[in-house]
Amino acid sequence: MKSVQRVYSAVNSLGTVSKIVIGVVIGATLAGGVATAAGQFSGSVTTICASSTGALYANSTTTCPSGRSAVTLASGTGITSVVPKVEPSVVTVNVSASDGTGDTGSGEIIKSDATGSYIVTNNHVIDAFAQAPTTYKLTIDLSDGRNIPATLVGRDTAYDLAVLHVTTPSLPVIAIGDSSTLSIGDPVIAFGSPLGLDGTVTAGIVSSLNRPVTTQSDTSNTQSYVDAIQTDAAINPGNSGGALTDSSGRLVGINCAIASLNGQSTSGSIGLGFAIPINEAMRTVNEIITSPTHTSTRPVLGVYFDTTYTGVGAKISQLVSGDAAALAGIPVGSIITNISGTRIPDQETAIVKIRSYAPGASISVTVTLPTGDSKTYQITLGSAPSNS
Repeated sequence: MKSVQRVYSAVNSLGTVSKIVIGVVIGATLAGGVATAAGQFSGSVTTICASSTGALYANSTTTCPSGRSAVTLASGTGITSVVPKVEPSVVTVNVSASDGTGDTGSGEIIKSDATGSYIVTNNHVIDAFAQAPTTYKLTIDLSDGRNIPATLVGRDTAYDLAVLHVTTPSLPVIAIGDSSTLSIGDPVIAFGSPLGLDGTVTAGIVSSLNRPVTTQSDTSNTQSYVDAIQTDAAINPGNSGGALTDSSGRLVGINCAIASLNGQSTSGSIGLGFAIPINEAMRTVNEIITSPTHTSTRPVLGVYFDTTYTGVGAKISQLVSGDAAALAGIPVGSIITNISGTRIPDQETAIVKIRSYAPGASISVTVTLPTGDSKTYQITLGSAPSNS
């Protein structure tokens, strides 16, 4: 099976070039004209100068003549300039057995030195190997065609992340971006090996942010909760673990899931792909790399939810003594309706939102009390081993 998670429950500004194009077109339209280029231009274009009539003029300097306003083009933001920067750091992850069974996914090199290199991918890509390391072989295909053995450093089933290591030194490393700066409509690019076709690149936009997504591994049935980036960039089986970058080629997400129609176990892209935000992922990845036990942690609110509750919100059926919610004084039977400004329609959304924070983070939790009153609590999240 080419690895990509199915979505079990899916509970603003444009990039530099797009901003320029839309801004110029809107400006020209409002002025009652059509944006047109004035004459022919040869040489390096660094600035587009717009006149009051909406006409566009190419300029080789950053200064426009009097009466024209400058819109500076950022260099290196086109897809064709991003691909050569990113592709060398994207790999294919192979999990294979002697009988021909196995899985294929994607990954990216996030750290490399003279002793070796670290690669991040999804846990569900390597889950079969983790469950039966004597049955399966774990290898990496580099962008230059080399196939090399890899070892599993550690994994986090709750966040669907895994870190691999290869002894090959000084490999190209992907630039790490900042997923907190993403806005709906931003251009993004997906890299990976869908259906084993390595070196595949697709493009789209950020369709939504903070999309609660619950996924499940086909091998061990472990469930992951992702506060996901939603994108319409084509993501297909085999893209799992691959890079989702911004328009400058900086890693902003780890592709992890696609929506399926009518409960199908596998499907191709229908324009609904999901990625783990890199800020969330890197906290876990860095813990796995630096921890003596190569394990990671997750935040803890310290509640059990009532799975029979069908109303709006997440109803607390039990508190864990000594944990965050109990220490804050939230009573059993309360219904969580909002966490730090995010509306909570159900328990899955509550779990995803809580796990989007780091242990020790301070959050506000608004609940409907058993009395019917509403109250907001300030809570400091606890910490627990993530795979427990």
